[in-house]
Amino acid sequence: MKLKRLGHVAICVKDIDKAAQFYKNLGMKLVWKDTDWAYLKAGEDGLALLSPGYDQAGAHFGFVFSDRPEMETAYKQLQTQGVEVSPIHEHRDGSASFYARDLDDNTFEYLYEPVNTSN
Repeated sequence: MKLKRLGHVAICVKDIDKAAQFYKNLGMKLVWKDTDWAYLKAGEDGLALLSPGYDQAGAHFGFVFSDRPEMETAYKQLQTQGVEVSPIHEHRDGSASFYARDLDDNTFEYLYEPVNTSN
C-alpha cells in the first residue's frame, strides 16, 4: 500500500457559513461549500466542515492515494484483515473513497484523488 499523504481532517460544526468564514479568516482557501458541508485547503492540506445534518460521514481523517488501483488493493487488504469497510463511493469530481475504523473506533477515509483534481 502506498499512501500519497494525509489529505484532510473532517470536523463537525454547528454552522457551515460561520465556520467556513472563520477558517477563511485564518488563511484557508474555500474550495467547495454546500448547504451541509464545506471544504477548505491550506496548500495541499484540507479541512472538511460537516454540518449536524450531514449524513455521509462523521468526524474523520483522510489518507490520499494518487493511484486508483492502489486504493482498491488497500480496500481488499483491509477486508482480508477483517476490518469493516464501507462501499467505495464515486464522487462527482472523479475521486473515489471508502471509510473504515481503526482499532480505537476512529473513522478514517481512503481517498483516490486524480492528479487533475483541484480540491
